[in-house]
Amino acid sequence: MERTLAQTAAHLGLTRPKLIARMREKGLLKGNLPTAPERDKAHLRVKVSPWYDEKYGMQYSQSTRVTQSGLRWLAEQLDIDLPAIPADRRDVA
Repeated sequence: MERTLAQTAAHLGLTRPKLIARMREKGLLKGNLPTAPERDKAHLRVKVSPWYDEKYGMQYSQSTRVTQSGLRWLAEQLDIDLPAIPADRRDVA
Protein backbone atom coordinates (compact mmCIF):
# COMPACT_ATOMS: atom_id res chain seq x y z
CA MET A 1 0.00 0.00 0.00
CA GLU A 2 1.28 3.43 -0.89
CA ARG A 3 0.16 6.67 0.71
CA THR A 4 0.11 10.23 -0.56
CA LEU A 5 1.99 12.85 1.42
CA ALA A 6 -1.33 14.07 2.85
CA GLN A 7 -2.24 10.57 4.05
CA THR A 8 1.26 10.06 5.44
CA ALA A 9 1.12 13.40 7.28
CA ALA A 10 -2.19 12.45 8.90
CA HIS A 11 -0.72 9.08 9.97
CA LEU A 12 2.28 10.85 11.52
CA GLY A 13 0.15 13.49 13.25
CA LEU A 14 1.28 16.39 11.03
CA THR A 15 -0.25 18.56 8.36
CA ARG A 16 0.88 18.05 4.76
CA PRO A 17 2.76 21.39 4.61
CA LYS A 18 4.59 20.62 7.88
CA LEU A 19 5.54 17.14 6.66
CA ILE A 20 6.88 18.54 3.39
CA ALA A 21 8.83 21.27 5.23
CA ARG A 22 10.43 18.73 7.59
CA MET A 23 11.27 16.38 4.71
CA ARG A 24 12.92 19.28 2.84
CA GLU A 25 14.92 20.24 5.96
CA LYS A 26 16.26 16.67 6.16
CA GLY A 27 17.11 16.68 2.46
CA LEU A 28 14.55 14.01 1.55
CA LEU A 29 12.57 16.19 -0.86
CA LYS A 30 13.50 18.71 -3.52
CA GLY A 31 10.32 20.54 -4.37
CA ASN A 32 7.74 17.84 -3.71
CA LEU A 33 9.72 14.94 -5.22
CA PRO A 34 12.36 12.69 -3.60
CA THR A 35 15.88 14.12 -3.68
CA ALA A 36 17.45 10.67 -4.17
CA PRO A 37 14.80 8.40 -5.73
CA GLU A 38 17.24 5.51 -6.31
CA ARG A 39 18.60 5.60 -2.76
CA ASP A 40 15.17 5.86 -1.14
CA LYS A 41 13.19 3.70 -3.59
CA ALA A 42 12.21 1.20 -0.87
CA HIS A 43 10.52 4.04 1.04
CA LEU A 44 9.60 6.82 -1.39
CA ARG A 45 8.30 6.47 -4.94
CA VAL A 46 7.48 8.91 -7.72
CA LYS A 47 4.06 8.29 -9.24
CA VAL A 48 3.68 9.54 -12.81
CA SER A 49 0.13 10.33 -13.91
CA PRO A 50 -0.33 10.96 -17.64
CA TRP A 51 -3.33 12.61 -19.25
CA TYR A 52 -4.14 13.97 -22.69
CA ASP A 53 -4.82 17.67 -23.29
CA GLU A 54 -6.49 18.69 -26.56
CA LYS A 55 -4.25 21.73 -26.97
CA TYR A 56 -0.91 20.51 -25.60
CA GLY A 57 -1.03 16.73 -26.15
CA MET A 58 0.21 14.29 -23.52
CA GLN A 59 0.81 15.88 -20.13
CA TYR A 60 2.45 14.28 -17.11
CA SER A 61 2.29 15.07 -13.43
CA GLN A 62 4.52 13.57 -10.76
CA SER A 63 3.81 13.08 -7.08
CA THR A 64 5.59 11.42 -4.16
CA ARG A 65 4.17 8.27 -2.59
CA VAL A 66 5.31 6.70 0.68
CA THR A 67 5.46 2.91 0.81
CA GLN A 68 4.23 0.88 3.77
CA SER A 69 7.81 0.27 4.94
CA GLY A 70 8.51 3.96 4.37
CA LEU A 71 6.18 5.05 7.18
CA ARG A 72 8.42 3.84 9.99
CA TRP A 73 11.56 4.86 8.08
CA LEU A 74 10.19 8.36 7.55
CA ALA A 75 9.19 8.66 11.22
CA GLU A 76 12.77 7.72 12.17
CA GLN A 77 14.23 10.21 9.70
CA LEU A 78 12.04 13.01 11.11
CA ASP A 79 12.40 11.97 14.79
CA ILE A 80 8.68 11.25 15.21
CA ASP A 81 7.55 8.65 17.74
CA LEU A 82 5.03 6.23 16.27
CA PRO A 83 2.76 4.11 18.46
CA ALA A 84 3.78 0.47 18.70
CA ILE A 85 2.28 -1.84 16.11
CA PRO A 86 -0.04 -4.32 17.81
CA ALA A 87 1.02 -7.95 17.63
CA ASP A 88 -0.67 -10.09 14.98
CA ARG A 89 -2.25 -12.91 16.94
CA ARG A 90 -3.73 -14.77 13.97
CA ASP A 91 -0.80 -17.21 13.83
CA VAL A 92 -1.12 -18.29 17.46
CA ALA A 93 -1.84 -22.01 17.68
